[in-house]
Amino acid sequence: MSAIAMALKGQESEHTQEAIRVIDIILRQHSAKQGCLLVRQSFFHNNPSNFVDLGGGVMGCRGFHSSFRATQSGLSLNIDVSTTMIVKPGPVVDFLLANQKVDHPNKIDWAKAKRALKNLRIKTSPANTEYKIVGLSERNCYEQMFSLKQRNGGNGDPEAIEISVYDYFVKNRGIELRYSGDFPCINVGKPRRPTYFPIELCQLVPLQRYTKSLSTLQRSSLVEKSRQKPQERMSVLSDVLKRSSYDTEPMLKACGISIAQGFTQVAGRVLQAPKLKAGNGEDIFTRNGRWNFNNKRLARACVVDRWAVVNFSARCNTMNLVNDLIKCGGMKGITVEKPHIVIEENGSMRRAPAPKRVEDMFEQVKSKLPGAPKFLLCILAERKNSDVYGPWKRKCLADFGIVTQCVAPTRVNDQYLTNVLLKINAKLGGMNSLLQIEMSPSIPLVSKVPTLILGMDVSHGSPGQSDIPSIAAVVGSREWPLVSKYRASVRSQSPKLEMIDSLFKPQGTDDDGLVRSVSLTSTPVLEKGNQIRSSSSGWC
Repeated sequence: MSAIAMALKGQESEHTQEAIRVIDIILRQHSAKQGCLLVRQSFFHNNPSNFVDLGGGVMGCRGFHSSFRATQSGLSLNIDVSTTMIVKPGPVVDFLLANQKVDHPNKIDWAKAKRALKNLRIKTSPANTEYKIVGLSERNCYEQMFSLKQRNGGNGDPEAIEISVYDYFVKNRGIELRYSGDFPCINVGKPRRPTYFPIELCQLVPLQRYTKSLSTLQRSSLVEKSRQKPQERMSVLSDVLKRSSYDTEPMLKACGISIAQGFTQVAGRVLQAPKLKAGNGEDIFTRNGRWNFNNKRLARACVVDRWAVVNFSARCNTMNLVNDLIKCGGMKGITVEKPHIVIEENGSMRRAPAPKRVEDMFEQVKSKLPGAPKFLLCILAERKNSDVYGPWKRKCLADFGIVTQCVAPTRVNDQYLTNVLLKINAKLGGMNSLLQIEMSPSIPLVSKVPTLILGMDVSHGSPGQSDIPSIAAVVGSREWPLVSKYRASVRSQSPKLEMIDSLFKPQGTDDDGLVRSVSLTSTPVLEKGNQIRSSSSGWC
């Protein structure tokens, strides 16, 4: 209690973190009493208005994160919106149809259904009793037999008879079954004593977490539907704070904690946008928060040669797009030579799986080009969520080290072409712009002494993807005194590992670590008396 009292006054003690963990647990218990789904310090109410359909029998559930933080001004409640994935509540059959993307129960793959349903909770009709699914019956409802004990009319001793699940519910219980007879039953019993229910009598209960990985389409849908404008977000959080009724929690009162209904007001300021220089020393000014390169030349333009175009069945005039790209490139200072060839996808491959389409296209690239291309422009038919995008990027970048740019042109204009060229120029080693401040030696500490700037981070797989390796990345600045050009190096490492384990990696007398690989082009900096500055958002 003394540690909590000190935290309320903004004072640290050796037990501060333990005290905060205790009152965070109080928040969890308070939300649990309100019937919330608890995901660490995030809480989700069973309110249909908070649900968004992601397809495949999965829904996004909006909730909020709530935890205490010790600050210099005292104890603060950190609250923000949060989203998790849940199984769509309702009839089990409806979930399976959506999950497997079929339109009739006869098309359900019951082996997949068994894996999808295991450990989910259901309520059965008409008793409205809740159970946990352990599996499915081996036979359909008509044929699945079990022993039913009933009293013998003569001496009253119980007698076991064999009866099908279907007959039991229809004849003994008087429940009409419309379609369950031809399908497996839901098993909610124990391994040696199964308990079966016809599938149409089973309803999935709300607020059950969906922990499997999402598809690309589901993931993008979740991001899009979770997005909120600042004012909407503030309104939601204000409403959450009122509905949570933390002031009624007796344990918080006992700790001497009361929570204000309004947000903490913090003075802020709008920083001036960085000033950029384009080619020929021209200034680039922001408009509506964006830098516009229209009618500007790039600071350091590349040459696009030894390149080709591949078209994955996109309905566009490929040659017009190429000619417009060459023309726009000339206006930006980029020399874009004519492509060696334009390769159209074989019509027979349009409905094939994405990896096969990519393999077939790459076979065409290898057979029709005299050597490895320097750059490939890939035209996709879908603007969002293209199945080809991932396999194509993996093939080009990971397998062959070929620079590629994907486009899905719908409305081609100068702005669109400029944006594409900015990406191509950066990928091929050019520089689109420079900071005005780096044009003159006026950056504190950095401009006076040769300096290598390092940035580091670790990315992890999505929730539910515990077997996906984490990705560690390090970037290092190049061409001092410039600070706008970087070299990147990426390595995979153990899943969920925050610490970068390959910064230094001895290989005999050499070093094959990430820092070494990004500093190879910055060797003049790595001398005695020079400096290295690093920034990291994780452990390293």
